[in-house]
Amino acid sequence: MTNLEKYDKLFFDAFKVKAVELPSLKYQGIALWDSLGHMDLIGAMEETFKISISTIDVLDFSSYEKGKEILAKYGVEL
Repeated sequence: MTNLEKYDKLFFDAFKVKAVELPSLKYQGIALWDSLGHMDLIGAMEETFKISISTIDVLDFSSYEKGKEILAKYGVEL
């Protein structure tokens, strides 16, 4: 499984969305992506990619696309 597939799967599992929904997905744009869902997603990302995401990046993670940029900062190539 590629890193992009792993990243997408995190969203599928956490938010029960379909692949076509991912590009436009934004924090608090759906009911499941609330503050608790956000922290669950962050924890799953850290575990999946073996990284520790800083508080600033947690706060800056506002969309599916922004998450890709943040992962790149930690050396995760998607």
